[in-house]
Amino acid sequence: MASLAWLLIPLFAAIGAALWGSWATRARKSGRTGDVTELAGYAKFRAAMEDSAKADTGTDAA
Repeated sequence: MASLAWLLIPLFAAIGAALWGSWATRARKSGRTGDVTELAGYAKFRAAMEDSAKADTGTDAA
């Protein structure tokens, strides 16, 4: 009976890993993932940094 328990532990671990893997790679329907969204966020970041740099060069108090 103890050997059966030791054989069931890896079986349950494999089932749990398969479930987690299928959940982690599922297609998300929120529309907040993917390259398009990430590139849009990067473009906003670059625009904000450029605006910040322009504002900093015009107001040099030293």
